[in-house]
Amino acid sequence: MKIHEYQAKEILKKYGVPVQDGVAITNMSEFDNAIYTLQARGAHQYVVKSQIHAGGRGKGKVYSKDNRDELVQEGGVKFSPTVEKAREYAQKILGNLLITHQTGPEGKLVQTLFITEGLDYVKELYLGILLDRTIGKNVIMASTEGGVEIEKVAAETPEKIIKEWIDPAIGFQTFQARRLAFALGLEGEVFKSFIYFINQLYKAYEDTDASLVEINPMVITNDNRVVALDAKITLDDNSMFRHKDYAQLRDINEEDPLEVQASTYDLNYIKLDGNVGCMVNGAGLAMATMDIIKLAGGEPANFLDVGGGASKDTVEKGFQIILSDKNVKAILVNIFGGIVRCDRVAGGIIEAAKNINIDIPVVVRLEGTNAIEAQKMLDESGLNLISAKGFKEAAEKITAALKSS
Repeated sequence: MKIHEYQAKEILKKYGVPVQDGVAITNMSEFDNAIYTLQARGAHQYVVKSQIHAGGRGKGKVYSKDNRDELVQEGGVKFSPTVEKAREYAQKILGNLLITHQTGPEGKLVQTLFITEGLDYVKELYLGILLDRTIGKNVIMASTEGGVEIEKVAAETPEKIIKEWIDPAIGFQTFQARRLAFALGLEGEVFKSFIYFINQLYKAYEDTDASLVEINPMVITNDNRVVALDAKITLDDNSMFRHKDYAQLRDINEEDPLEVQASTYDLNYIKLDGNVGCMVNGAGLAMATMDIIKLAGGEPANFLDVGGGASKDTVEKGFQIILSDKNVKAILVNIFGGIVRCDRVAGGIIEAAKNINIDIPVVVRLEGTNAIEAQKMLDESGLNLISAKGFKEAAEKITAALKSS
């Protein structure tokens, strides 16, 4: 689960990680109070930050919500030395669309702003913590190229990325923190500040069951402090039972509406940009099914795992979700009848198809217990359901279905 910058910083503050101070607002009526709060804490310059679940906010473009052709402002993160200018920036950003290289051309509606103190700093650094799945260890990545996307650094100057792997048996060690600090060229008070910073950050990463903590940039201020100027945290959905209070951090306005709807049905759905909807039971089979669709000349429109049961109810809800995507021209159902019998799945598909009145081709490949009986049921249903045996035939029939549509 992704969370906003202001939420990530609130979590980090609880662990003593030095962060850029700020106040989140959702309405301009809250702006003055945010400024007063920051001034009381010693701020004399400000930064207005749009809060969306996408990177590249600073280099993005703000367009009018009512007229997408009207450019309102360059940049969704704006520094201001005065309250008046900060107010102007806030009015232009809040309630409008921010388009960055990560949002796509549709952009994101900015519904929250983070009004922060403006810090004077001399250097930007990068720091990130995540799981290296290739070796099963957490890895801390650091770089002197702060403020730049780590993917770009990896592609253009990979030698500038420093990595420190953590042995899960002994945890993060002080010598590793020192090694990172030396590699970043830190010394004196900044060196000491970084050692404290990275130790507290790693503790926050582990305690929150995060799958990613990224500080970009981490800055060295004029008074030799190491501070998180930005913060990104992704929480592991599978750990939510240990963190009941984190559910309130979810912002469904930042998620695809179909994915939100699918989650209410306990369906694992991810929307893609293709033209062939797919419904599968099991993540591995789902990945193989998407490969079939590509080989057939189509593009997968979604990832949808209906689970081991694949009951009539889940199948019907799955069809509803897939058909809500207007780009879908055909559907491939690929289910292995292990836990559930294929004839029961076929019955569920037939009933669902009758209830929903599906008007595009549906290719169904069922394998496993009672697969022959299931194919007969589909062939005799009188509906637009095309049975297939095996992956090859499923690919051929979905190709034909795409051509006919």
